[in-house]
Amino acid sequence: MNVADAIRSRYSVRKYKNKKIEEDKLLRVLEAGRAAPSAKNLQEWRFVVVQDPEKIRRLMAAAKNQRFVGEAPVVIAACAETDYYIMSCGQSSYPIDVAIAIDHITLAAVEDGLGTCWVGAFYEDQIKEILNIPARIRVVQLLTLGYPDDSIGTKKRKPLSEIVMYDEWAALPLF
Repeated sequence: MNVADAIRSRYSVRKYKNKKIEEDKLLRVLEAGRAAPSAKNLQEWRFVVVQDPEKIRRLMAAAKNQRFVGEAPVVIAACAETDYYIMSCGQSSYPIDVAIAIDHITLAAVEDGLGTCWVGAFYEDQIKEILNIPARIRVVQLLTLGYPDDSIGTKKRKPLSEIVMYDEWAALPLF
C-alpha cells in the first residue's frame, strides 16, 4: 500500500472487532507518530497507550459515553508536554504538532489493517485523572485504535474546485 492508498482508505472507525492488536503493529504505528515533524523540532507530543479494559471503560465515560471508545482495544491519549511556543504565524505549535503525529499514526494504522477515530469530544480533566496525567500536560486528542468491524465505503469529500484557490483568495461556490 502506498501513501495515496492509505489516505483514500482511511476513515473514522466507530465499530471494532474484539481482537487484540499485535505488539509489532502497535509499535509501528507509534513509531510513525514519533517520526512526525514538529515546530523547531520540539517534539512536544506524548502518547499514553491505554489497553486496560477498565481504564478504557472509564475513558469512554470521560469521552461523553461514545460507545466506540469503549469497544476499541487501544485508546491513545495524545498529549503535549509544552512550553506554549507560538510560531511566527501566531499559532500555538503544540496542537498542530500533535495533530500531525496523530495523522501519521492513522495512516500507518491503515497500512497494517487497523482503524482509528479521532476523538475531540472529551473532558480533559477527567482524562487526566483517569490516566494520572500531570496538570502541566495538555490532552489534545484521544485516538481509538483497533481492527475495524465496519466499513463506510467511499468517503464523501468536496471537489477540489470548492476548496482550492490559486495565487490569491477567490470567491468559491457556497455550500
